[in-house]
Amino acid sequence: MKTYISSDLNETRAWAAEFAKTLSAPTVVALHGDLGMGKSEIARTIIQTLRGADTVVPSPTFTIVQNYDGISHFDLYRVEDASELTEIGLSHAISNDITLIEWPDIASEMLPKNTIHIYIETHGNGRKISVA
Repeated sequence: MKTYISSDLNETRAWAAEFAKTLSAPTVVALHGDLGMGKSEIARTIIQTLRGADTVVPSPTFTIVQNYDGISHFDLYRVEDASELTEIGLSHAISNDITLIEWPDIASEMLPKNTIHIYIETHGNGRKISVA
């Protein structure tokens, strides 16, 4: 596991932008962390790095999924039953896209073995980002 310490949001964004450059489809990135830890900000930075800084990236909390030409961004916080995952296109995205998943626990049975897991937690006033 690799660990990065970020002292502020700008450092988190810089890390996410560099991380984004290592991704190619199909790849799954599972983002773990409590509310407010920066999962959406990391996903937003990855998408904007790969699709352009002017790409509008709303949180998919209510829509559950947003697509960006080969990048799928899922927020599974509101999904209550794993049977819904096929309906929202998770299987297709996993097979074809760079797939970013916030709150991935409900999808654990569907995630490929080579899923990249990012764990985000507080570290002083910043964040500790661990990649496994």
